[in-house]
Amino acid sequence: MEKNVLFVVNPVSGDLDKSQLIEAVGFFAVNQHVHFELYETTGQDDLEQVKRLYEQLQPERIIVAGGDGTIKMVAEAVEPYDVVLGILPAGSANGLSVDLNLPTSLEENLEVAFSDRFMDMDMICINGKKSLHLSDLGINADLVKNYENSDTRGMWGYALQAFTTLKDLDAPFEVTVTANDETYQSAARMVVIANSQKYGTGVTINPNGKMDDGKFEIVILKNLDLMIFGQIITGNIPIDSENVEIISTDSATVTTNVPVSFQIDGEYCGPQTRLDIKILEKRLKVAIP
Repeated sequence: MEKNVLFVVNPVSGDLDKSQLIEAVGFFAVNQHVHFELYETTGQDDLEQVKRLYEQLQPERIIVAGGDGTIKMVAEAVEPYDVVLGILPAGSANGLSVDLNLPTSLEENLEVAFSDRFMDMDMICINGKKSLHLSDLGINADLVKNYENSDTRGMWGYALQAFTTLKDLDAPFEVTVTANDETYQSAARMVVIANSQKYGTGVTINPNGKMDDGKFEIVILKNLDLMIFGQIITGNIPIDSENVEIISTDSATVTTNVPVSFQIDGEYCGPQTRLDIKILEKRLKVAIP
């Protein structure tokens, strides 16, 4: 019996034309003797549609082409099922693929996406929402909000919004973290909830992060001047012990003294004053090199 593969593509992610990509995946699937079903996201009811297609096709694999947001949506749709996710990075933010050390060429990526090697990856639950990768409170979430509302995409769009975000910077906020039966208090510019190590720009924000160890890290960035924020965006954050505190745990509560912008995996979620966070162990099979 022929195996089924569901291919989910975000046609607008990263401002890239996906027609060649779709053709290449179709060709690869034929050579692998698998039946290939295409679904292009619309931004309307995608999660439900992917669920419905999964139940209909019972695919043994789902290939996802898009950025972190598309991958997260598919992961949430198929979380209850036993299926391997193959990732083809094709968004403006591809942090997860950077952390999985996925190759840069499409040919090599297809080999990985269809291969038998996979990782049982953890997810994080934050206020009932799922996160695969990196979520944060503060300055980067402001940047995500500004980027979502702007017309310029890609790295140039990010750079432009980074300037705007820094220009309109609020005062630092006070954060309280309760984890591992301890309470930490600090002034902060940014608080990262990390399941992995790097942002899509290649910046290591959480050097000891592992996506399958049953833990997540809370990274508190206390000072974030123009210099350091520039380094974060370009990929060279100095993890300076005085300015950075990292807490590793499997559950935590984070509260702030004022509402602070919050984003999950590149999706802006509005201002928050409290986050209830817990790890969801080994929830997702992801193909790896």
